[in-house]
Amino acid sequence: MTQPFDICIRGDGIVGRTLALLLARERLRVGLVARPAATSPSAATTAPDVRAYALNAKSRALLESLRCWPDARHATEVLAMRVLGDDGGEVNFSAQELKVQGLTWIVDVPVLEAQLAAAVRFQPQIELLDAPQPASLTVICEGKASRTRAEFGIEFEVARYPQTAIAARLACEAPHGQTARQWFTQGEILAFLPIDGPQGNSVAIVWSVLDGRVDALMGASPVEFCRQLQVASHGCLGQLQLTSERCTWPLQSARAERWVGIHEGKAWALAGDAAHNVHPLAGQGLNLGLSDVAALAQTIHEREYWRSVGDEKLLRRYERARKAEVLTMGATMDGLQRLFSNSSAVFQAARNLGMNGFERSGPVKQWVARQAMGF
Repeated sequence: MTQPFDICIRGDGIVGRTLALLLARERLRVGLVARPAATSPSAATTAPDVRAYALNAKSRALLESLRCWPDARHATEVLAMRVLGDDGGEVNFSAQELKVQGLTWIVDVPVLEAQLAAAVRFQPQIELLDAPQPASLTVICEGKASRTRAEFGIEFEVARYPQTAIAARLACEAPHGQTARQWFTQGEILAFLPIDGPQGNSVAIVWSVLDGRVDALMGASPVEFCRQLQVASHGCLGQLQLTSERCTWPLQSARAERWVGIHEGKAWALAGDAAHNVHPLAGQGLNLGLSDVAALAQTIHEREYWRSVGDEKLLRRYERARKAEVLTMGATMDGLQRLFSNSSAVFQAARNLGMNGFERSGPVKQWVARQAMGF
């Protein structure tokens, strides 16, 4: 007879695989189900995945504990960050000033996914599944378009932003100098994220553009697209060359009403984008997801010996532990997006004045930076 699963995880992305490895260390039997094709970020195209994530020190420590942290070329340490407003506002962060190794690390998504997949294959407590199987607890890690969340009748409140993200990779004339750069301009946000290691001259971009401009930018020739990027980035890295395909996704803020519950007599929990979405302007999306699975694994580890992993009261501890941070981060990102998307001259003056005031705020600036870094 086949031994039943303790936990079935639906979704084998970064969040799902990380959770599977954490729970396997608890000697739990884990079934890991591949995401349905429609929910995969690259399902509609065979082009290489161009995504890169900014991961903080807390996320790095978690992945290192699983021996899944990429090498320096694929996890580029960020030593400085420049954030520029649309009327003279500027905020700068420095690892040296904050006395930390790095502000964040820009991680190549395909490399990280491959390392987690390899670790999963060599973990005897994890079984890869083609379809969900019965378990004491089902954890839904399928991303924002989760089918299981809808199947279980879990309400997911979505607020669509009037922006779409464009992601791509660029080769730059000048080296990036391990500096992340971000520009807020006329309701749009452009981020240059350094990749390919300390000496690299390549960046991953995330350009949150107004919906009305998406078709023109996606249809532009590579030369024209780079010309517009060079204007938006004030030519800070010299001539730019597109080295990848461009991909897009709509931007939204969203959260599930409940993160845990019972469906047809079996317990379930949400984690990662299946539970919450935030605007990418601060690069905190995956950090929040990894904090979810770390908290869920810790809650299960600390459970009373007589509690099942599917005990609803136990799972409520996880929900309480994570909701406050996620709601605070979501509200902060939403507020910043709305502030910088308002074209009013009054708002423009206020936000740039606020940026310059924050730059001079000393301890407040350091505290905010350390929170974002996961300290």
